[in-house]
Amino acid sequence: MKVFMLGWEFPPFISGGLGTACYGLTKAMSRLGTEILFVLPGAGQSSQSSHVKILSAEGYVKTEELSDFQNVRFKAIVSPLRPYVPSQIHRESENKRKNNLFFTWHNNPSEHTQIYSHDIHEQVCRYARKAIEIASIEDFDIIHAHDWMTYPAGIEIARFSGKPLVVHVHSTEFDRSGEHINQTIYDIERQGMHEAERIIAVSNYTKSIITSRYGISPDKVEVVYNGVENNNSKPIQELPNKSDKIVLFLGRVTMQKGPEYFVAAAKKVLEKINNVKFVMAGDGDMTHRMIEYAAWLGIGHKVFFTRFLRGSDVDRAYQMADLYVMPSVSEPFGIAPLEAIRYGVPVLISKQSGIAETLKNALKVDFWDINQMANKMAAVLRHSPLSRTLREYSNIEIEKFHWEDSAAKVNNIYKEVLACAKVSI
Repeated sequence: MKVFMLGWEFPPFISGGLGTACYGLTKAMSRLGTEILFVLPGAGQSSQSSHVKILSAEGYVKTEELSDFQNVRFKAIVSPLRPYVPSQIHRESENKRKNNLFFTWHNNPSEHTQIYSHDIHEQVCRYARKAIEIASIEDFDIIHAHDWMTYPAGIEIARFSGKPLVVHVHSTEFDRSGEHINQTIYDIERQGMHEAERIIAVSNYTKSIITSRYGISPDKVEVVYNGVENNNSKPIQELPNKSDKIVLFLGRVTMQKGPEYFVAAAKKVLEKINNVKFVMAGDGDMTHRMIEYAAWLGIGHKVFFTRFLRGSDVDRAYQMADLYVMPSVSEPFGIAPLEAIRYGVPVLISKQSGIAETLKNALKVDFWDINQMANKMAAVLRHSPLSRTLREYSNIEIEKFHWEDSAAKVNNIYKEVLACAKVSI
């Protein structure tokens, strides 16, 4: 089976969990023998190169992992495309903002449109044109499009090739923007979902949004949970003894991820326990607001902002943490808690997440309930038996999150779609 796969993130060029998911799923599918051509935006531009640069797996994975990608080819469309990085204009206005920091996204819904760069639609169209050019000279059986930015390309390729389209929903516009959606992006998502032969959702939480908000029949949507990479090969570093407990937030610092609730809960924890530091690892359009908000609360000396981390720095952040917190307002799945558990870190997650429906050995709280969030943080930090129990049982539980299982389910979906296509012919 040959798959024409469309995406926009792949390690090391990632800004969030989508790249991690594409990496794990693609590697597992390759191991199962599925042939994949993965088309994605490139990380840079060059006036010397053609508009399409053909890359081997060496450009993306370590040498010792090449055998895991032997059935995968990569083609990168040279583009500055980064979907959730705010425009320079927005960054400047963000730097100038001084007051009314807390929960401002509720009061100023127009800011939601600023999570996308100003030329995002132009870049999506450009990506589609170049992807169509690539598809016109390739042989494939099925098209697999990851998230909204690849849907226009997937739709057009399906139309001219006659091959079935499967769309993979890792996040929706309602997750990213709440009720104040970008109408253009919603329209793209809706069209992609309606024109696809099958939709893959990363959780039942996401499936419910797809059916209720986009008018899709539940029979058309299959849930395939994400997995987590095994870290047996990663050495655990010896870290110096630390006098303070560390609570970690690791993710995009955007409305969707609930960073303001994390900082507000941190304030309440520090009223009970003094020897705690809070680390916010990540970047996004709310970063400067959170720095100023922590200072306004009088806890600026207790909250540390690392900006975006990658590679060994991410490993070290997990290894230093005594608790990982994911206070997301709307999280389709949530790979980061599974990564934290790999490093023996207990996790506290919002009930408004896909991972909450399947991960039992985690503390759970409504994202908006900062009192409960603070109480549960304090409980883990104060009571070592609770922390130990969460670590031990969650570490056993994540054994059920294998990318190979996810890949097998995706392959079965392909087979069903292709079988239906043959019957219809």
